[in-house]
Amino acid sequence: MPPLVYVVRHGQTDWNAEFRLQGQADTDLNATGRRQASANGRRLAGLIADPSAFDFVASPMLRTRHTMELIRSAMGLDPAAYRTDSRLVEINFGDWQGFTFAELEADYPGAYRKRQADKWDFVPPGAGAESYEELSARVCPFFEALARDTVCVTHGGVIRARFRLAGGLSKDEAAAIEIPQDQVLRMSGGRLDWL
Repeated sequence: MPPLVYVVRHGQTDWNAEFRLQGQADTDLNATGRRQASANGRRLAGLIADPSAFDFVASPMLRTRHTMELIRSAMGLDPAAYRTDSRLVEINFGDWQGFTFAELEADYPGAYRKRQADKWDFVPPGAGAESYEELSARVCPFFEALARDTVCVTHGGVIRARFRLAGGLSKDEAAAIEIPQDQVLRMSGGRLDWL
């Protein structure tokens, strides 16, 4: 039977609040994000009777590491006792990172409409930019290799990929689904449930 996995999106950053495309820009949590991370830690403390039976792994980005450390602190655990995995980093938005869609539309008329027409397979301009399909190919091996119960802190794009690959959503559904920062996603027995 596959392991039980709790997945948490990093807490809010100022760029989230401003609707900026973060991608792989290394932003940190704001005050709201810190509160969300601590609350998710308290939620996990109530769900996990024996944290020593769980692996704790985060994306190596600042906002996910900070979230994991706040989660572990709220659980009464050593904040630094977790590992990172680079496969869990957010989708790369290339040249679009740091911009809002309104700003992109002003500089590149039609850019937003073009992305919305095929959001899952769209690749923004710029070196290293990825589509959600490419992100899914990067993320899938991480989840397939999990051998023990795990708490994972990652990004919205990675969670979208899980809903597409494990939740059976269509590309359009997975691309449009809301990914909250104040809830925990439980992956168990082929089901994905927000807690």
